[in-house]
Amino acid sequence: QVSLVESGGGLVQAGGSLRLSCVASGGTFSDRGMGWFRQAPGKEREFVATITGSGDFTSYGDSVKGRFTIARDNAKNTVYLQMNRLTPEDTTVYYCAAGHFRSIYVSAAHYDCWGQGTQVTVSS
Repeated sequence: QVSLVESGGGLVQAGGSLRLSCVASGGTFSDRGMGWFRQAPGKEREFVATITGSGDFTSYGDSVKGRFTIARDNAKNTVYLQMNRLTPEDTTVYYCAAGHFRSIYVSAAHYDCWGQGTQVTVSS
């Protein structure tokens, strides 16, 4: 079973940047496609970004495309989410997740391991 721990959240002004990290332990990290999701209170979990096990392919949600970048370092068992040009609408809890296999997955249903989440707050 994979265990995931996110870090890097915090408070930032609109237009600023943050980089989230997610360290995985257990299992073979490169065998898992990884994803980032976010969820505000009372709202459905929203897909943010995903990356294949090899790191060769990525996909992004429409609301973050062109501003956020997902990357991974398999030697460090870590996946990153670089967030630029942040807006108050990006304020919420961000979760990383490990997919069933190596592919990219947009649906949360394809992920079976989740981190505890990290809060991102963007002030206007």
